Order: sequence, then C-alpha cells, then structure tokens
Amino acid sequence: MDREGEGMSDARGAFHSKGRWSRMALPAILCAGLLVGCGAEPPAEEHVRVLAQTVKMAEFASATSITGDIQARVQADQSFRVGGKIVERLVDVGDHVAAGQVLARLDPQDQRSNVENAQAAVAAQQAQSKLADLNYQRQKALLPKGYTSQSEYDQALASVRSAQSSLKAAQAQLANARDLLSYTELRASDAGVITARQAEVGQVVQATVPIFTLARDGERDAVFNVYESLFSHDVDGQRITVSLLGKPEVTASGKVREITPTVDERSGTLKVKVGLDSVPAEMSLGSVVNASVAAPAEHSVVLPWSALSKVGEQPAVWLLDQQGKARLQPVRVARYASEKVVIDGGLEAGQTVVTVGGQLLHPGQVVEVAQPPQPTQSTASRDAVGGGQP
Repeated sequence: MDREGEGMSDARGAFHSKGRWSRMALPAILCAGLLVGCGAEPPAEEHVRVLAQTVKMAEFASATSITGDIQARVQADQSFRVGGKIVERLVDVGDHVAAGQVLARLDPQDQRSNVENAQAAVAAQQAQSKLADLNYQRQKALLPKGYTSQSEYDQALASVRSAQSSLKAAQAQLANARDLLSYTELRASDAGVITARQAEVGQVVQATVPIFTLARDGERDAVFNVYESLFSHDVDGQRITVSLLGKPEVTASGKVREITPTVDERSGTLKVKVGLDSVPAEMSLGSVVNASVAAPAEHSVVLPWSALSKVGEQPAVWLLDQQGKARLQPVRVARYASEKVVIDGGLEAGQTVVTVGGQLLHPGQVVEVAQPPQPTQSTASRDAVGGGQP
C-alpha cells in the first residue's frame, strides 16, 4: 500500500513538472509565430559592386595613324613627238636613266625618206639661186654700158631674191625633216627612275601617247590617301614625321604641302602630300611609310571602353548620385580611341561615372563602389587611331 502511494506521488510530481515547462515554452512559441505572421523584414539585399571614377575635363589630343608611300615630287610622262611603230625599247621599270638617254625608238623609214627628199629640194634651190645670182651679176655689169635695159636688170635682181627665199624655205623643210627623224628616238627629259611602262615593242602609237613615266631625281614626297573625316582640322603646313613601315627607326620629316580639294569618287579619299626635307637611302621610291598626324587638343572626358552603354541607339554612361543610385546619361562620343572613348558632351565635371559593372545595373539601383572614385588624368592624353586607308 505504501509503495502504491509513493508511485502515485511520483507520477503527480512528474505531471506537474511537465506542465510547468509547457507553460514556459508556450509563450515563446506563440511569440515566434506572431513574428512570422506579422512579416518580419528579410535579410538586407546585397548591393552590386562597381568601379567608378569622377568626371574631370581634360585636354585630349588624338593622333591619326596613316599609311602611304614615297613618290617623286615631279613625275613626267615620256612620249614620242611623232607617231609610228615601236621597234626598240631600251629601258624597263625601275631603271635609272640620265637626262637625254634614249628610252625607245620608232621605225624611222618614213622620216628618213622625208629627210632625203628635203635634202634634194635644198640642192635644187641652191642651183637655182646660183644661176639667178650669175644672171644678176651679168645684168649689173652691162647696165652702165647701156648693153641691157633697166627692166632686165630689175628682173634679174627679183629672180635672185626669189631664189634666195626659195632656198631658205627648202632649208627650213630640211631642218624640220631632220627634227622629225630625231623624234623617232624617245629621250629622257630628266635624270630619274622609270616608274611605269605603257607600251611594248611592235605597238603602233600616236604622238603624245605616254610610253614611260619618269620620276625625276631630287625632291621626294610622302603621299597618303586618307578619308576626309580624319582631317576635320587644318593640317596644311603642319610638320609630320614619317617612318618606314618595316623599319620604324628609318625616319624623315617634312611639311604638308598639298591636299587635294576634292574627294576621289572611287575611293572616297583625299590625297595628302608631305614634302620631305631629306630622304634616307633606304626610303626609295615606292617604299611604304607610316605617319602620325596630331589633332588639336579637345576639352573632353576620356573614359575606358567598359564605361560605355547605350539608351536605344544613343551612347550613354551610368552615373551615380550622392545616394549611390544609378541612372543612364546619354553622351556624345567625339572619338573612339585604343581602349578608350572620348566624350565631348553630356557630362559635367564632378559627376561619378561607373567604369566597370554597368552591364549589371538598372535605373534607380543602389550600388556599392568598390573603391573611391579616381579622377581622370589631367594631363594631355594621346592615343593612336588606325586609318589611313579603312
């Protein structure tokens, strides 16, 4: 009986103990449920981290790289002064010739026949002139003695003068025939290099048709064909240094002396000629050269390519306000340079531009700058842009 009483007493104690724990845990469970039901705030959203820089206006001077070749300052077409069949060609492209050197010959048969005919005409007129002079001398001696009349004397004098005139005309015809015979030989007008050949042996050519092109010795030009947009600024008279494309250490300098006033219809380019002061021996005719033309400094902002985005079809960049919120700002691009872009409109000094990470942003998004904004370089920047002949 005592054991049963003790058991009942232990059971009641355990029951009361569990009840106390239940009463203590229940409020905690209810509070947790209440908090969940009331919608407690979730963990804070993680901000996108970007790189940025502060806009600072700088003087940006771009340089345009162009490619051309070395040409003679003066090039002249060499052509025959008479027509005929080419029977001999004595030089070829690349040959250096002296002034007066024979370059080619025509068949001289017709011109030689003309010379022979003219020589015969001169001989006949010389005989006629001699006969007229003898008759005149005879009339001149007889007139004072009264053995001839004045009219016969005058006629003899007129015959002498007529014969002399005819002789001079025949001699002029002979000289002209000899000139035409000499024109069957094409001679170099100046010392220089043959740069082109337009005719071959056996070809029948007309007078003045170019047979060779001669690059005269002496002054040399570096000639470039460039798009008009690359020379929006005035470069006439500007000093330019050119270098061999294969050997950059071989250089020459000069001034822009000529820019064609019109654009070539086929290529859409302008021809720019740089008169070189002196040319190294390695810069021979036809050598390919490279030059860099500096443009005037522009008051603009230089940003990396990664900063550029767009609004529709218009270029834009991401700006950050003081609260770190992002917004798209349309800009005007002045020039695309190597790994950089030059902005000349749409930005103001002091604004913060996202340079890396803009592809992850949307308007109004709060971002975290991974490092303090760095100002752009205040010194003049210079970047080469390719082009000469795109």
